[in-house]
Amino acid sequence: MSGSERQLDPDSLGDHIDRLYRAAWGLCGSREEAEDLVQETFARVLRKPRLIRAEDDLGYLLRVLRNTFFSQHRTAARRPQTTALPDDLDFVEDRSAINPEASIDTEALYTAISQLPDDFRDVLLAIDVLGLSYREAARALRVREATITTRLHRARQRVARDLQGDDLE
Repeated sequence: MSGSERQLDPDSLGDHIDRLYRAAWGLCGSREEAEDLVQETFARVLRKPRLIRAEDDLGYLLRVLRNTFFSQHRTAARRPQTTALPDDLDFVEDRSAINPEASIDTEALYTAISQLPDDFRDVLLAIDVLGLSYREAARALRVREATITTRLHRARQRVARDLQGDDLE
């Protein structure tokens, strides 16, 4: 093990679960799929000891999350497609929800994020959802900081335009 590498502490994974969940929701566009994706990401990381450079746990976990997402997508693309449930199902009100109207806005936001092109979505998730610095995001996504700035600006514009379009309908 070199001086700048250390082993990922499995006990510290819980410190990152909320931000990874939000990033996963942005990737998937679905809360349920996001929960499964984070769980699978942690399972992959915990299968064997992992060496991390410097103090970049979150950047490393973001890369594993993205790789897991794309791997699952490729696998799912090879499977036969199923049909969706009918639209006329009765839904039960969730009385434990603090503010149901806010969850609708959150749902629309994560749907808009999930529909971005991969490069834009990854940068938006890294900066706005996970809270990485531009430098950390550039390192995690393996691009230049200037590229991060441009993609983030364009991603934010697209999400804002998509959400404004929803308000007009």
